Amino acid sequence: MRKRASGAANILRRPRAVGRVSRPLNASVRCRDPMWHYIVKVLVTSAVVVAVAEIAKRSTFWGAAVASLPLTSVLAFVWLYLDTGNTARVAELSQSIFWLVLPSLTLFLVLPVLLRSGVAFWLSLGAACVATAIAYLVMVWCLTWSGIRV
Repeated sequence: MRKRASGAANILRRPRAVGRVSRPLNASVRCRDPMWHYIVKVLVTSAVVVAVAEIAKRSTFWGAAVASLPLTSVLAFVWLYLDTGNTARVAELSQSIFWLVLPSLTLFLVLPVLLRSGVAFWLSLGAACVATAIAYLVMVWCLTWSGIRV
């Protein structure tokens, strides 16, 4: 028969969760309430987008400078790591982003050309988005054909 631990020892011991899978070592970094976790994600990510828009109102150069920073990617890396603790997944995400940045540049080439040639804003934006989607499909096909996994 096992001797029961004293009250002081019980306080120091971590309570055992019934039916839960053990958490990774970095679990203490993560928010324990999933709703707060999503609220923080939305607020931080939204703040970045609003900041870019507000900066661009004052200076298109500085708005572009902030927008061109890989802030979305950095936030995605942080959120993914905090959610999973898996650095291999972060590395895979980073490599996939690298390959998919190339076709995304299509938007920044097509949009100004269309706008400067007098095409209406919404039509230009739509056409640039369609061209970018096609560029993504072509890039994914090329990567698959060459054996690079994304």
